[in-house]
Amino acid sequence: MVNNFSRSTSFNRRALNAESPRVLNVSSPKALNVLSAKPLCFTSSRVYHRLGWVSRLFPVLILIGALISFIILLHGGYIYVLPSLSQAFYGHGVLKFNDSSNVCDIFDGSWVIDDDYPFYNASDCPFAEQGFNCLGNGRKDTDYLKWKWKPKNCDIPRFNVHNVLEMLRDKRIVFVGDSMSRTQWESLICLLMTGVEDKKSVYEVNGNKITKRIRFLGVRFTSFNFTIEFFRSVFLVQHGWMPRHAPKRVRSTLKLDKLDDVSNEWINADVLIFNTGQWWVPGKLFETGCYFQVGNSVKLGMSIPAAFKMALGTWASWVENTIDTNRTLVFFRTFEPSHWSEKSRRFCNVTQNPLLETEGRDRSIFSETIFEVIKNMTVPITVLQVTSMSAFRRDAHVGGWSDNPMVPDCSHWCLPGLPDIWNEIFLSYLLADYGLPAVNGKQCEFILFLISLLQLLSFVMYAVHSLI
Repeated sequence: MVNNFSRSTSFNRRALNAESPRVLNVSSPKALNVLSAKPLCFTSSRVYHRLGWVSRLFPVLILIGALISFIILLHGGYIYVLPSLSQAFYGHGVLKFNDSSNVCDIFDGSWVIDDDYPFYNASDCPFAEQGFNCLGNGRKDTDYLKWKWKPKNCDIPRFNVHNVLEMLRDKRIVFVGDSMSRTQWESLICLLMTGVEDKKSVYEVNGNKITKRIRFLGVRFTSFNFTIEFFRSVFLVQHGWMPRHAPKRVRSTLKLDKLDDVSNEWINADVLIFNTGQWWVPGKLFETGCYFQVGNSVKLGMSIPAAFKMALGTWASWVENTIDTNRTLVFFRTFEPSHWSEKSRRFCNVTQNPLLETEGRDRSIFSETIFEVIKNMTVPITVLQVTSMSAFRRDAHVGGWSDNPMVPDCSHWCLPGLPDIWNEIFLSYLLADYGLPAVNGKQCEFILFLISLLQLLSFVMYAVHSLI
């Protein structure tokens, strides 16, 4: 089953109440009393007979014309309107199942070639970091751009930018996490910009350029009145300076029992997507003098996995006590595996195609801890389990095609690339929860189509009634 604990999928439905058109009662004309000689009476009856024949033929003509119009309108609706709607409802709204078992683990599948990818060019997207624009930085092979994730028992809905833009209208999407979260944030913006005609209507709310150190970035889509925001919180919990009377080796601490001090900014979002893991390593913690703290006590002997679990527990309690999950959809994306050739992270061998085996990178203590914590929560959280599917993608890393080619990178991902697939999966969940907008362009056409059908049917009923 899809890794979505205790989620009840909701759909927005609006009913169209159409009032049937009234049928007017046509009264028969009053008889005319005409005094005349017999010859005149004989002539009048023949005229009356002809007029009666014409009056009987007239409803038949109306009926034939109505039927022809009905067929033409029905054909036009089938050719133009209905395929678009069926594509919207069945091709872009929910996961499509290929078998009768009705069971789909969207994260159990394989990578297949799809020439429809990529959906955008990073050089044309002002919100993609230059460091992630591998093609723009000189990468020559393009095979890594063509891979699509194919689940075993279902299909990921094909990305339809216009449907997604309408779905996100008036909403606030918030990403919280490390640079991997920022990469997914950039990917989503670039995907959506392909459907915006006026590119200048999309802008960073504070006029900031996309950089690694800024704690907040927010991009507004003016035409659709929504924002996609990113908050840099690499540990999710508070990072503070050295407490008093701490040993000399302690330069800073992670307060495992306190969520990040910017967490109040996350509350009023329609969608929250969390991610952490890349910084929970000795090189980013102990080797820099950063240790763990609970209350006023520094935990020098606490292991990283134990601290990670405690920090996630703090996050889980905050979500349960602070977030209204009836309004806000909450996602947690699992750990993304890196593909360094050895532990020192100095050698990065980027392949041209995905690996045939995961080489053990499909499992992570961080991902397992995320599942363990979330399954015990009292509110619905959707887990985006990208660890195993990303483990094959050694080919999708930045490697030596960053803005600093002297520093190899087998942690981050090229854009376009793998994060686009994460977003397709993420959007498929949103489409299942939000559904399509109540009334968009195609649906307006469909409503007009139905009204026209009702009008034609009323003419047909009138014609049939007249014949009878």
